[in-house]
Amino acid sequence: MTDSRVPGVVIRLQAGFFTVKCGEKMVTCQLRGRLKQHHKMEDLVAVGDRVLVNLENENTGAIEEIEERERALVRTAPTARGVYKQILLANPDQAVFVFACAEPDPSLRMLDRFLVIAERQKIQVLIVANKMELIGKQKADAIFSPYIDLGYKVVYSSAKEKIGIEELRGHLLGKISAFAGPSGVGKTSLLNALRPGLGLEVRSVKENSAKGRHTTTVRQLFELDEKSWVADLPGIRQLSVWDIEPEELDAYFCEFKNHVAACQFSDCRHEMEPGCAIKKAVQSGEISAARYDSYLRLRKEIEDSQEF
Repeated sequence: MTDSRVPGVVIRLQAGFFTVKCGEKMVTCQLRGRLKQHHKMEDLVAVGDRVLVNLENENTGAIEEIEERERALVRTAPTARGVYKQILLANPDQAVFVFACAEPDPSLRMLDRFLVIAERQKIQVLIVANKMELIGKQKADAIFSPYIDLGYKVVYSSAKEKIGIEELRGHLLGKISAFAGPSGVGKTSLLNALRPGLGLEVRSVKENSAKGRHTTTVRQLFELDEKSWVADLPGIRQLSVWDIEPEELDAYFCEFKNHVAACQFSDCRHEMEPGCAIKKAVQSGEISAARYDSYLRLRKEIEDSQEF
């Protein structure tokens, strides 16, 4: 008996229905009942997942199998039943973290949290410093150039003045990219600049979702061109990390890696311990005080969340 299942990628999720791109066809699917029996405190199927679909006709089918994820952009989401692993996007080629240079002022602590999540999942990162026209390149560079020194790519952009748009497009070509960042940073305007009408399409989906009940959510991949897709993720106010232990956190601050081994104690918390190489690097300026503060705050949050 031949296998009638066809491979596809989930590009839209809404209220228990999944739109799966199977070759050139878009198929509306539901999850096969037996898969729901393995329900955990996480998303069973997420946008970006690679799946096998049993076609019922040209337009509908059932998801029979979910392939193992290579990586995922995740966060901890609180629910009435406890903490929940929310899959923002499965199998992204890169995460594009968009922050405004002003209006709103950039929260670098949140950016640091995004970077920790990406480092934990081994996801390639691109930082976009948008609304550059509000403060000028020199001031924008003073804010974001430290991340270039850490090895991250930064694109300075202005959707309003069409600055950096082609550079950004070049980073997106042929990839599945997750656009993430706080509200009001200009993601929709950037998407419109990249492909006229795309930002309006994204906004329409969000507005339709907002009209639904509490159980209605829409997540979707949008086509930039025939080989490039973007997922515009909801504006995030709070970002809690998932599956990171306090003692491993220093591994996800990339500039810490060359110093940790020199700490006097192997279980150094990098706070009050004598012989801490991280604190010494902060004092010498090799590690920025702001990044060190982000580390301490995030470590305390993780420790507090583990208390019973």
